[in-house]
Amino acid sequence: MSKKPYPVGKIPAHDLEVILNRLPPSTHDRLLIGPGIGMDCAILDLGETLLAVKTDPITFATENIGLYSVHVNANDIATTGAVPRWFMATILLPEGNTDRAMVEKIFDQICDACQTLGITLAGGHTEITAGLKRPIVAGTMLGEVTRGDLITPTGIKPGDRILLTKGVPIEAASILACEFPPGASLPANVLAAARNYLHDPGISVVQDARCACETGGVTAMHDPTEGGIITGLIELSIASQIALHIRRNAIPILPEAAMICRAAGVNPLEAIASGALLIAAEPGRVSSIRSNLAQCGIPAVEIGTAVAGQGVWFVEGENKEAVKLPARDAIARLFESKA
Repeated sequence: MSKKPYPVGKIPAHDLEVILNRLPPSTHDRLLIGPGIGMDCAILDLGETLLAVKTDPITFATENIGLYSVHVNANDIATTGAVPRWFMATILLPEGNTDRAMVEKIFDQICDACQTLGITLAGGHTEITAGLKRPIVAGTMLGEVTRGDLITPTGIKPGDRILLTKGVPIEAASILACEFPPGASLPANVLAAARNYLHDPGISVVQDARCACETGGVTAMHDPTEGGIITGLIELSIASQIALHIRRNAIPILPEAAMICRAAGVNPLEAIASGALLIAAEPGRVSSIRSNLAQCGIPAVEIGTAVAGQGVWFVEGENKEAVKLPARDAIARLFESKA
């Protein structure tokens, strides 16, 4: 077994899958869905209502960390068809660099984001933590969904179409513009637009998921976060045990994101992409789903098809290229060098 340390970012999915497979099986029959690659929420049986539970830390962003923590966790809850209801936050703050203003700013961001989504801040923990150089917020979100409305990646069937809302990489572009501005290499208006991606088109996919689910025909949803759209697709494929044939050129890369990623030397398909939603849908419902999303002001494009098999493939005509899992998120190396 190799003892080479992992780089900054997620543990590689295949390694994590091996570790998760070593876990003892649940002995609690009310746990309907537990840990797994691409299974971002636990689902607990409370009777007719199911409880969706998600936890995720914010480790890249600092400027709007409170806002990120709420939306990123709410996004995963929404992918199950659930409505996010309650939020808890563990706020870890850097020693020697934390004052009341920093704490108030983070709490204000959390409260504002919760209010926007109709979520209640239910509790948490706050401390100054030795060894930290920047704040970290680990959030836990709880949501409710009726049994018949639950959506999981296991619902994908061969022939289903894969849709993507908005474009990529929304979160990475916003973080890059705030944390690593390329300076004179990009016009000020491009940097300003990328910073504002947090709000427009926004990193929340709660409305995206609701609009799609209201239409019907949705078989699975996934929020592509760390590792970008490529990692999101691979996680969806692993969770569903279905192959995905994707048209690379159909994936919308937002214009300012393309420019800032190019300037930072970042692959936009491998950079954290919160704000976009992957939707698997029955072929006959694609047009209706896209139309309903458009009425909500959310653009969506069809980028591929689910087929029997394994893995993710870029397919153009007769050409078929296996998509490899990125070693880590494309912006992780920048934070590693900054630390």
